[in-house]
Amino acid sequence: MAASKQPAVGIDLGTTFSVAACLDAAGHPQTLVNAEGERLTPSVVLIEDDEVVVGKEAVKAMGTDMAHVADCAKRDVGQRTFHKPLGGRPYPPEAIEAWVLNKLRLDTQKLIGAYQKVVVTVPAYFDEVRRKATQDAGYIAGFDVMDIINEPTAAAVAFGFQRGFLAEGGTSRQRLRILVYDLGGGTFDVTVMEITGRDFVALATDGDVRLGGRDWDQRLVDCVAEDFVRKHGVDPREDPNVEGRMWRECEDAKRTLSVRSHALITSEFGGHVARLDMTRAQFEEMTLDLLERTAFTTRQTLQAAGLDWSQIDRILLVGGATRMPAVVRMLRELSGQDPDQSVSPDEAVAHGAALHAGLLLARHAGQAPRFQIRNVNSHSLGVVANDPQTSQLRNAILIPRNTPLPADARRIFKTHKRGQKSILVQIVEGESAAPDDCAPVGRCSVRDLPADLPAQTPIEVGFRYLDNGRLSVQVKVAGTNTRLEHEIMRENSLTTDQLNSWRKYVSGLPPVARVISDGVAAP
Repeated sequence: MAASKQPAVGIDLGTTFSVAACLDAAGHPQTLVNAEGERLTPSVVLIEDDEVVVGKEAVKAMGTDMAHVADCAKRDVGQRTFHKPLGGRPYPPEAIEAWVLNKLRLDTQKLIGAYQKVVVTVPAYFDEVRRKATQDAGYIAGFDVMDIINEPTAAAVAFGFQRGFLAEGGTSRQRLRILVYDLGGGTFDVTVMEITGRDFVALATDGDVRLGGRDWDQRLVDCVAEDFVRKHGVDPREDPNVEGRMWRECEDAKRTLSVRSHALITSEFGGHVARLDMTRAQFEEMTLDLLERTAFTTRQTLQAAGLDWSQIDRILLVGGATRMPAVVRMLRELSGQDPDQSVSPDEAVAHGAALHAGLLLARHAGQAPRFQIRNVNSHSLGVVANDPQTSQLRNAILIPRNTPLPADARRIFKTHKRGQKSILVQIVEGESAAPDDCAPVGRCSVRDLPADLPAQTPIEVGFRYLDNGRLSVQVKVAGTNTRLEHEIMRENSLTTDQLNSWRKYVSGLPPVARVISDGVAAP
């Protein structure tokens, strides 16, 4: 790949840690260290008065200023506000994520110079609303987000590069099917991919956006707190700062239990001290149900791909939580083969994102791409419609889950009554026929329909679903010239003015429009 003034930068925006990487002059992905000289940046933000601190120092503040600390904001992406106020003020998760991205931008610019274009990764199981919010976070941080790529797909690309599939003249000698098991700090994904030469094709994907190493930590925190209550009659979780220190202690203990058979966890509260000697066997027993949830999803994904274990060539482990010995043991028992731990569980996703960024920049420069990616959607997309048989609202699916992307789909609906003046299209994601059991994506409306439009007039609704998981909607009214492409109105998304205001506040970059949204703190 020819050198470009614009570096190819990929960012793994993680729940607990984030990583930035870029391609060097030879086209090899390299992790970019932060200002502290470390490869991983904790995705933790301290907001106190007018001071914002991101990373290691914010983690330290969890034990002293927990009311001002935001951690695991990725789990709240897609919601209107972060799950707790910070210093008494509500914040949108996009802004918190943007502060993490902005630190990465400022730190890495010292190494490679100023840049704007990036690829940011998201869990494969992120829905459309969360993907849009992630792109918005990138914009607030001062980035031009060229694309978002699924984390397991990025890891597979990094694996392919490491195996020499992307080298000049390099290619895989045969079709390779891999199952990517990605257990990060806050999310879990499974993706079955087929690599043929330089083509990376996702066959099926599934996951859980609220399952990750954080939940293993929670079990330890609860166990330590309950032990403290038994010994001293008071609950240390009543004090947010004490609980913050417990989180740090338990996270360290979890890591210790990955390499040792036991760990000593100390807690202090109200003048009392308690010590708990936790064994690996005890820890694995108390978290067995969490591990089984990942096993169930893994089996379901393999089945959705139409494959059995004998047809899987590699099980690729990604995500820091895969260091737990129980994960390796479970997958070995499930599949009959040893999982592949050849890529860095912490850095592979960022490396794959950087390779994808290089592909996009090369394509923009008119160069032939080094590889190609074909993803599938993780959730079915549909429209809320009246069932003519039951007169009940139902989810009319246009694009089923695990459909190769990009995808186009159209479906005909009909107006309810004569002279209808407008049409409301409500878009949902999910597998259930009941709209209430699905996740709302957004809505769009067509107003000022022609007068005296007959009842049962056909309305064509079309979806265009891109390979990055972003959606556009077209609506056509039969017998009229009304054919519109609509921007989806998302209930929890920030408006353009709000995004510009946050962009100025977080990254110091224009444009700026000071708008205060209802219930959300504005800069």
